[in-house]
Amino acid sequence: MPRLVLIDGSSYLYRAFHALPPLSNAAGEPTGALFGVVNMLRATLKERPEYVAFVVDAPGKTFRDDLYPQYKANRAAMPDDLRAQIEPMCQIVHALGIDILRIEGVEADDVIGTLALQGHNDGLQVTISTGDKDFAQLVRPGVELVNTMSGSRMDSDAAVMDKFGVHADQIVDLLSLMGDAVDNVPGVEKCGPKTAAKWLGEYGTLDNVIANAGNIKGKIGENLRAALERLPLNRTLVTIKTDVALEVAAQDLALREQHVEDLRVLYQRYGFTQALKELDGGAAVTAPVAEKEPGRARGTGFAAALPATAADLDPALAAAGDYETILDSERLTHWIDILRAAGQFAFDTETDSLDPMQANLIGVSFAAEPGKAAYLPLGHDYGGAPAQLPRQDALDALRPLLGDAAIGKIGQHGKYDLHVMRRHGVDVAGYTQDTLLESFVLNSGIARHDMDSLAKRYLGYDTVKYEDICGKGAKQIPFSQVAIDDATRYAAEDADITLRLHRVLAPKLAAEPALQAVYADIEVPLVPVLARIEANGVRVDPDELRRQSADLSRRMLAAQQKATELAGRTFNMDSPKQLQALLFDELGLPALVKTPKGQPSTNEEALEAIADQHELPRIILEYRGLTKLRSTYTDKLPEMINPHTGRVHTSYHQAGAATGRLSSSDPNLQNIPIRTEDGRRIRRAFVAPPGRKLVACDYSQIELRIMAHLSGDAGLVGAFESGADVHRATAAEVFGRTIDEVTGNERRAAKAINFGLMYGMSAFGLARQLGIARGEAQDYIALYFSRFSGVRDYMEATRQQAREKGYVETVFGRRLYLDYINAGNQAQRAGAERAAINAPMQGTAADIIKRAMVAVDGWLADHRERALMILQVHDELVFEVDADFVDTLKTRVDALMTGVAQLAVPLEVDCGVGDNWDEAH
Repeated sequence: MPRLVLIDGSSYLYRAFHALPPLSNAAGEPTGALFGVVNMLRATLKERPEYVAFVVDAPGKTFRDDLYPQYKANRAAMPDDLRAQIEPMCQIVHALGIDILRIEGVEADDVIGTLALQGHNDGLQVTISTGDKDFAQLVRPGVELVNTMSGSRMDSDAAVMDKFGVHADQIVDLLSLMGDAVDNVPGVEKCGPKTAAKWLGEYGTLDNVIANAGNIKGKIGENLRAALERLPLNRTLVTIKTDVALEVAAQDLALREQHVEDLRVLYQRYGFTQALKELDGGAAVTAPVAEKEPGRARGTGFAAALPATAADLDPALAAAGDYETILDSERLTHWIDILRAAGQFAFDTETDSLDPMQANLIGVSFAAEPGKAAYLPLGHDYGGAPAQLPRQDALDALRPLLGDAAIGKIGQHGKYDLHVMRRHGVDVAGYTQDTLLESFVLNSGIARHDMDSLAKRYLGYDTVKYEDICGKGAKQIPFSQVAIDDATRYAAEDADITLRLHRVLAPKLAAEPALQAVYADIEVPLVPVLARIEANGVRVDPDELRRQSADLSRRMLAAQQKATELAGRTFNMDSPKQLQALLFDELGLPALVKTPKGQPSTNEEALEAIADQHELPRIILEYRGLTKLRSTYTDKLPEMINPHTGRVHTSYHQAGAATGRLSSSDPNLQNIPIRTEDGRRIRRAFVAPPGRKLVACDYSQIELRIMAHLSGDAGLVGAFESGADVHRATAAEVFGRTIDEVTGNERRAAKAINFGLMYGMSAFGLARQLGIARGEAQDYIALYFSRFSGVRDYMEATRQQAREKGYVETVFGRRLYLDYINAGNQAQRAGAERAAINAPMQGTAADIIKRAMVAVDGWLADHRERALMILQVHDELVFEVDADFVDTLKTRVDALMTGVAQLAVPLEVDCGVGDNWDEAH
């Protein structure tokens, strides 16, 4: 998951100033606070977040000063030595590629709070880098606090409870009672954190403490009653705002490339020797360059394992290119001769749409040697545009070249270009290199594999951006309206940079034979296979989806009517404000979950928490579930039917997950729910045309089989070799019974352990899943490892390998780097260890199904009129097959899927057949 780090710059500057000695550089300039902040920033950037902001207080008053003129009135003026370090701090932050935010009228805390929740709602993992306890009120799943200077971390409500004695949603009330001496907010006299936590533990909320003030005895009770009038104001002052109107959004805060020369000058000036060594000595931190999971090993001993960056490269690779526009057949013939003679060339297409299934070709670019490229415009139609070759004539001239498998083609995310050329009647053969995939296989954990990022990372080259020539937002023009000279500069550069990247990345892969094999034998051959699957598409029944939408609407209406009946009045079920008033004010249900503002929450967690106390929360949850299914699937899928093909065409992403798993988007067909009847009904709308069937072939328990192979555990291997129910066989071994004696609960426990171990499940997690005591769950795990010691030994050996090498590998050599495997922070290290255990299994499963797709596609080449591969979902392949060809396909696909890997236990495939996907699954 991409990560947003919000740095509390004001807090760190003050804390570093007071914590460190009064350091100075050779010129006598103060550097103590600056030194502390720079070290914190370096530590943050080594974790390679995708989005970062450095937030500081703006000068002037805030809304809190208007509410309470004495707010922070006790603070002394900023010391001159500290003031002198602010400007160099900002210079260094900017040079590191981090945005600095100062918003007038609010504090840095409020800006951070707003961006934290916005980023969380946008699906980012949010880290607030601070030493300020006030931010504990924002902690929730997906929002954590990290004190980079001390290394402490607070990432759960349990961690907040452990430190403060209250839940995260009670922090505001705790601070209101205690007061805040730093900000000059007076609390209840003599009420410290323990007393405040005690009251909140007994009464739940500040309002309830106020209501029960008369019941609190002694002097502390008198002090509480004396403070009652100011407590509501205290709550306002200590509550971090999360709704500040900002001109910048969380996803606008992408970490930029560092200004290395500026940093070098600054580090030299202020005497930051270690930072300078890091900058010049090979451990340099650059902006992350495609998606998702933490991956890269950092720290001593791992430098040799990491792909080098632009620092190692020939400066000529960053030089400007010499580009030509092809406007006549003579020059086109000349370039075709150049490309054919080269034996390998890079190419790229320019179109009018991001959807390759509907995009129209505007031009094609080529490069056969670095620094020289050409652009062939075919569809620029602005007024005054020069005459261009007729598109069909140009494509006819290019077809023999592009269709010649003996001449290698190089692309950057070339699957898109293969689609575009196919739509225009040209089947590209010989697609043998893809720079996106070269980068991904070298290090799947880096954040971006797009061409612009790779050019900066590996070439030190700043590319022309699409917005530079087309504009942004409402003023953006289509590529067909771009002046051909500008289009040539942009498009020819794409082909040129793709070729240059290949020249840099290919030797790095060649130096790692296992990675080269993953790239050449798995990833590159898969590109045309995925292109064919996407082009095949899947047929959906819009009438069935409309019927399901109507049924969901009826049930939503019934839920609304039932909710109205339970409430005794009408209300808007989609309005959190109205739900708050109804559930908590009128019905008096307990507000067990709070919003960051301290208001009763009506999110799913909050409603689940009170669903056993009243029927209405359960009805609201049911209504929301139905609404999501309708809006996400039954209403949306008919709109995504391609008008030209009558089918839905998803897009698969090879560089989506660090483990190598494919992901799917537009639409995401891998996340259609199957555990509920409503979810399975949606799969029924994926149908076979008349005379055909859908066949779904699914690997059985593949990751557990991979665990048996990797661990070599005799008991687990024997369970699979016997052909028995592996979970029942495991239970029999663990509990010392015959297979026939194993109870349902024992099998369920064995299954939970079998799968849970691969994902690092703790005794706590197992206890919660099985509904048993934690001690009993721990006994289960201990008993399991005593019977399956090979699994235990494998897991420990894998952790040790990860600690030593900084990465783990799949059976086929795919590599996953682990950022935190030697981290001092226990939670970070434990997370990396869980990834170390899981990645070889999940990555091997990904490799196996990719190999299966290539093998099956090769067999289908002679049967494309009779069968199509139309979907890949996790460990499953789905086919559309002539009814009289089903048995042949099942037999052959089963043999191919089980034969692509030789493991210590046999692979098994389950095949189902039906008129729709649900029947076949």
